[in-house]
Amino acid sequence: MPVPGLPSIIGLIAGSGRFPILFAEAARRQGIKVIVAAAKGDASFLMYFAADEVRWFSPGQLKDMFTFFRLRGVKSILMAGQIDPDTLFNENVQADDEYRALFAALADRRCDTIFGAVADRLKAQGLELLDSTLLLKGFLAPRGTLTRRAPTESELLDIEFGIGIARHIGGMDIGQTVVIKGKAILAIEAMEGTDRCILRGGIIARAGAVVVKASKPNQDSRFDVPVIGPRTIRTMVKARASVLAIEAGKTLIIDRDKAVALADRNGISIVSA
Repeated sequence: MPVPGLPSIIGLIAGSGRFPILFAEAARRQGIKVIVAAAKGDASFLMYFAADEVRWFSPGQLKDMFTFFRLRGVKSILMAGQIDPDTLFNENVQADDEYRALFAALADRRCDTIFGAVADRLKAQGLELLDSTLLLKGFLAPRGTLTRRAPTESELLDIEFGIGIARHIGGMDIGQTVVIKGKAILAIEAMEGTDRCILRGGIIARAGAVVVKASKPNQDSRFDVPVIGPRTIRTMVKARASVLAIEAGKTLIIDRDKAVALADRNGISIVSA
């Protein structure tokens, strides 16, 4: 039986990565039925093993997705995982009237603007958008140095500098990640996402870059919550970055043990403050 206070059924809009799978698994352990609208080209086929029902949708099939949830008695929705931002500019994406109307009404195409509009459309359909960290509070980063290696003095100075920059761009809804070296800003995350931002910064730094990822000052926990995991660390290895700094209690760590072990093997420091 579901835990009192939690919905008995949740609709999951699933993007890429392990985040949607971890939520679905956690929900089913609580006796919650999980109905998934999986994003074509983004969501993993492993969703089939984690959820009660899965159907695949193009990101532009909003009307069909809303109908899919309503017919299954879903009233609570959670969004997890990234949708490829290239979709916004792909003319070949299937787009229904609901999708076209939503984007035609947007003042701009920043993340909060888009996701806020989606949340409004869900509400208009009688669907409530839930906190994306629901059932996953145990995955939020604890405070402290998570790896064997602590940052050096110069790296700490870059972290301090980078946090201010990351919060500033977050407040403008540009991105959440910055890459720093010697108090020089090497890369700022925009729509391309964290991994591409790290790789761009790594090209300039050559080695020893500090990656800082922070939540937005007015972070809406229903969407775009900061997430890191082994893939983030693998990207840092490619970029020859040396430190990853995140916010304690506000950043989800996917597969923490694997991420920390990978960082330790490559001399990378992970700090949560």
